[in-house]
Amino acid sequence: MTLDHMRLPGNRQAGGKMEEHEERLRKLRMRSWRRGIKEMDLILGPFSDSEIEAMSPADLDLYEVLLNENDQDLYPWITARFSGNHPGPEQFSALLDRVADFARDRLAKKN
Repeated sequence: MTLDHMRLPGNRQAGGKMEEHEERLRKLRMRSWRRGIKEMDLILGPFSDSEIEAMSPADLDLYEVLLNENDQDLYPWITARFSGNHPGPEQFSALLDRVADFARDRLAKKN
């Protein structure tokens, strides 16, 4: 048997944490793509596909809380940033800016 196939106690714990992290990312992606309104699917879905793997655990926590917000609130919070306004809760300000910048850049590439 090779070392690749051995399940050592230390590897089991690290593997479990990695699996938990991957499962969390999968759930966040699914929640990003399956929103209440199609516009938010098209904003948050591609953002999650591109950005969440590089997020810190604290940023993922905040993103998860953001996903609990109502789409009818999220949509204007994000799209208002295209014109320089910054509505929405202060706790989400940097994350909303990041999402809006991503969406703006994505739209610019399509045009």
